Amino acid sequence: MGLSLPHLIILALVVLVLFGRGRISEMMGDFGKGIKSFKEGMAEETKPAPPSAQIPPPPPAAPVADKAAEQNQTTQP
Repeated sequence: MGLSLPHLIILALVVLVLFGRGRISEMMGDFGKGIKSFKEGMAEETKPAPPSAQIPPPPPAAPVADKAAEQNQTTQP
């Protein structure tokens, strides 16, 4: 069961009567702004970060077994 052209026209008229022309244009404007903002955000995400903004990687962590061995050596007299 699909929507034919007469159904779509009636649906559009009902929406127009319920919301009014001004409110629909506001909603479409807000929708357009949202799409534009989304596209800008996606474009910023794909750009590489400048070198000053990059965070250096943390130093490698020592293995747990080595730390346990060091603790055992320091606690024994």
